[in-house]
Amino acid sequence: MDRDELIARAEDYIGKEKDPVFRKEVEDLLARADSAEEFKELEDRFYRNLEFGTGGLRGIIGGGYNRMNTLVVKSATQGLAAYLIKTFPDKAREGKLSAALAYDSRHYSAEFAEAAALIFAANGIKSYLFSSLRPTPELSFAIRRLGCDTGVVVTASHNPPRYNGYKAYWNDGSQVIPPHDKGIIEEVNKVTGIKEMGREEALSGGLLKIIDREIDEPYQAMVKAALFRPELIKAKAGEVKIVYTPLHGTGAMHVEKVLGDLGLKVITVPEQREGNGDFPTVAFPNPEEAPALKMAIELGKAEKADVVMATDPDADRFGIAVPSGPAGTASPDSSGEGGGEFTLITGNQMGVLLADYIFLSLRERGKLPAKAAMVNSIVTTGMQAELAKSYGVECIECLTGFKWIADLMRKCDARELPNTIVFGTEESYGYLVENDVRDKDGVSAAAMTAEMTLYWRSKGKSLLDRLEELYARNGYWQEMGISKYFQGPEGPATMQAIMDGYRGNPPESLGGVKVEKVRDLKESVWIYPQAGGGAGKGEKVDLPKSDVLQFYLEDGTVVSARPSGTEPKIKFYASCRAQVGAGGLGAARAEAARKLEAIARDIRAVIGS
Repeated sequence: MDRDELIARAEDYIGKEKDPVFRKEVEDLLARADSAEEFKELEDRFYRNLEFGTGGLRGIIGGGYNRMNTLVVKSATQGLAAYLIKTFPDKAREGKLSAALAYDSRHYSAEFAEAAALIFAANGIKSYLFSSLRPTPELSFAIRRLGCDTGVVVTASHNPPRYNGYKAYWNDGSQVIPPHDKGIIEEVNKVTGIKEMGREEALSGGLLKIIDREIDEPYQAMVKAALFRPELIKAKAGEVKIVYTPLHGTGAMHVEKVLGDLGLKVITVPEQREGNGDFPTVAFPNPEEAPALKMAIELGKAEKADVVMATDPDADRFGIAVPSGPAGTASPDSSGEGGGEFTLITGNQMGVLLADYIFLSLRERGKLPAKAAMVNSIVTTGMQAELAKSYGVECIECLTGFKWIADLMRKCDARELPNTIVFGTEESYGYLVENDVRDKDGVSAAAMTAEMTLYWRSKGKSLLDRLEELYARNGYWQEMGISKYFQGPEGPATMQAIMDGYRGNPPESLGGVKVEKVRDLKESVWIYPQAGGGAGKGEKVDLPKSDVLQFYLEDGTVVSARPSGTEPKIKFYASCRAQVGAGGLGAARAEAARKLEAIARDIRAVIGS
């Protein structure tokens, strides 16, 4: 795109953007466009439109077509509204279409959510808008409870402060999947005019309704009802102390209320309790990142807490740290990070612990369904499948993204599959321990983890003790993740070149271990590398198409590569197993660490350090 085209796009944006802050940003850049540095910034804001992908929008907040701003949000909502009207013409004619909207603590989240609600209203779609910030899982719950046709949550999840996003949901409470995602994208890309309505007109006309307690209270009741041992909590709640951080996000309201109602003592990190889009105490508000839990762990040590809990800004992700116990009980290698007196539990490990507790509890109560199943993503630890097998539970895999877990739940509800799903999880700290939400739920995971902590305490064990028992039974499993960002206009092409290189010439080995086969989800086929650079293709892959490559090594290790669907980065995952033999867990950890480091060297040789 040449200079004149960029300037024309900037001027077009200025003419359409009604928010004075975003409009002035672009006006100021245009006025200084003779500066090479300012023009580069202008180019980044206008060289493309911010893509409405299969999950919605996510980008840097600011003026421009390649930014998150009011105009871009309105345009996306107009496209979503058009798709709803086309998909449900009878309901549209009868004025019965509706949408639920929620938002987190990020900058402009409230403004973007209201702007979207008013676009729905202008298109004759009744909008239920939360009165203040609420977690993403509650938005999913609200869609189902209110019988809405769609939903939107304004959040950029765990991204840095300058980002915001827009996630679109369907009438089952899950994020949109094919064919609806593609249909919505087509309508968004066709938008040329936007229907608008003022707040007072929408309220007086019944097309905008503000909601809060009528959803909050049933949601909290649902979370408590999903627990297995209320009698244990009632008897033993005073024995457990919990330190919690919402990381300046939406989680405090529900986590404090639910756990408090159960009689549990919750101490919230005061500096991180209130919503704040600057996230001033953390570099990344992500419970996957050890530094994000630093303040909570320090408070946990001071308070002698039994568990430290954290949710991300929209409270769908959940992470914990636990006291390390006696020397040798846990090590940095087993959890990804050693905290001295506290050990961080990885998303894969947390999924194992919750799956074990849920299966065990259902079996003890005689309520484990005949065809019970759990669902996890293709990049989640293989240990979960081994654990499920030991309980007679099927482990069903799906693509990365909780919407695919929700899709399998929908299919089971509709009896398209014979299973009853009792747990869903993915490695990126996402868990679903109940059936009334169709997205990962950090609030219900917090409540279940509190009960699980009490249960194992009543047996004289810590969560780390139980994890080590499971390692002894199922082998020691360790995972690794590598991500690299590729910013700017050339970023997507660079990432695609990396994937094309792996796809066109699969490695014969990784980390010195032979690659036995490759699963290519983009081409929906298994590939069997051969010496000399050739490759034989085998049976079809029974999963939706996605730009993912998985390398299966002869020792059972699986290495996966995929470009992120929401950020300009490519991600690699590796999961390997080491037998726990005479050398114990220490030797198994050392073996797994050695394997993963060798694989990491090979990956970095391709993508750069």
